[in-house]
Amino acid sequence: MAAHVEEVLALFGYEITPAIDAIDAAVSGYGGLFDPGTTDGEKRAAIDEVLAAGVPPSLQSTRQTTASDIVLYVDGSSRGNPGPAGAGAVLQTGDEDIVRLGRPVGSRTGNNIAEYAALHLGLEALQTWCDPASVEIRIDSMTVINAIWGQDDSASPPAQYSTPIEDHLSRLPSHDWTHLADSDPNPADARATVGADIAALGPS
Repeated sequence: MAAHVEEVLALFGYEITPAIDAIDAAVSGYGGLFDPGTTDGEKRAAIDEVLAAGVPPSLQSTRQTTASDIVLYVDGSSRGNPGPAGAGAVLQTGDEDIVRLGRPVGSRTGNNIAEYAALHLGLEALQTWCDPASVEIRIDSMTVINAIWGQDDSASPPAQYSTPIEDHLSRLPSHDWTHLADSDPNPADARATVGADIAALGPS
């Protein structure tokens, strides 16, 4: 089921809120994607309806920004570590959100993988919607920081994320990272949590 929901997320550019709203609107009655009373058959029918309709015109307009300085928040979430996992990313300029993204990562996935997936998701969004002069990446995972920007040769990203992340970073004119403490606000956290909710829907 999570894979089917991700098809909708991909259609909506991984903007998690309008994608789930579209699925919920297609579910008959008062249920929704996460309502325990919504059957798998109803979920599948709603997802098929959204996919057939395509992206609504209100979301087809470009999200590109001319802002030169971008902040990218990223976060991963795994319940059980390993368990249902999600990735979240939010692009901001000033106090304004450009785009808020989320996706499931896997039904039995560790937190570190979710953190790499979040960074990859955010960097892809940067390439799609922004042409910044500089980017500040705000992240709470020291594992990812050490592997991507540190000097620890023993810490290396998983193969599926290593090259794409390096390629995206190499295209940025300038970037830096900031380590977020657990007490620091991170708007990507909520998107990662919903991504984990979707992963928990399972493969049925």
